[in-house]
Amino acid sequence: VQLQAFGGGLVQAGGSLRLSCVASGRTGTPNVMGWFRQAPGKGREFVAAISWAGGVPSYADSVKGRFTMSRDNVKGTVYLQMNTLKPEDTAVYYCAARKPAITVMARSASQYSYWGQGTLVTVSS
Repeated sequence: VQLQAFGGGLVQAGGSLRLSCVASGRTGTPNVMGWFRQAPGKGREFVAAISWAGGVPSYADSVKGRFTMSRDNVKGTVYLQMNTLKPEDTAVYYCAARKPAITVMARSASQYSYWGQGTLVTVSS
């Protein structure tokens, strides 16, 4: 599984950005995909996860109500719509996927087998 993330950039506090992540590969589209972020000097932090099988996405408390994760099954793409951005949202954002046979969402980075290259989001105050 190959993952490619797009959409990072510089935005003022209160602004919005949308990240995209395209999944490709011979093993099929993963059922569970997630977004994580890593701020300078900090560990990788869970942001959101979604299952292709449906259901409500899972969000970290720090982004709930501001971020929305969605998917396009046809395009094999997940999105992270980020609204009301704060300076503390500044980080490199990574998309990740669990192995294709797994359908259960997870919040631990160690449970994701595939990772995209990361895209930098910078929120200025």
